Amino acid sequence: MGISLIFDYDGTIHDTMRIYEPALWRVFKWLEEEHEVRVPYPSRKRLASWIGMNKQEMWNAFLPGLFVELKDKAGAMVGSYMEQAVCSRRAAWHSGIRSVLDKLKDRGCRMAVLSNCQSSYAKVNWETFSMNRWFEDFYNCESFGYVPKTQIIRQIGKKIPGPYVIIGDRKNDMECARASDSPFIGCSYGFGMDGELVGADVMVEKPENLLEGILKML
Repeated sequence: MGISLIFDYDGTIHDTMRIYEPALWRVFKWLEEEHEVRVPYPSRKRLASWIGMNKQEMWNAFLPGLFVELKDKAGAMVGSYMEQAVCSRRAAWHSGIRSVLDKLKDRGCRMAVLSNCQSSYAKVNWETFSMNRWFEDFYNCESFGYVPKTQIIRQIGKKIPGPYVIIGDRKNDMECARASDSPFIGCSYGFGMDGELVGADVMVEKPENLLEGILKML
């Protein structure tokens, strides 16, 4: 099969809020107690809106006036807590995703992940969830200097040749698809905001419906 499938990870495959939210609360408390930072506690909806951003984008959007050193430390702490949660089996994928991936693999689909995450986070998820069973690689934005997915997708063609179908839950995934002249499958069950995925070639409302959406593109 000549088309390669490029999946976003957090929100599309991984039900990230179950480990992201507790990690953020711990870091917010640390900022308040150790550094006397006034943290404007956000809604759960706003927390979810940060999933899919890289850590630099997230902290610049949330606390733009925070010292760069504290932003870096806070981002590293959130990542560390999340990685610990993955390693201790407190993380989980969306229900039905494994079955979809199994069926795609049986059809001979080439698959990879492209995520706005750190390399260590990609590594622990790759190992904990035995992702090599389905995917050829897990591309992370840290390994590319935190450039946007629109640039990374242009650099991975030597290992995962196009044409591609891009699958994700955020606007940056759709932008990645447009930058590579690829069709885009929007996952409304993920963490995108209302109206964020308008313009997707196919919309999928539940993880278990993802196979049907992908097969329309193949």
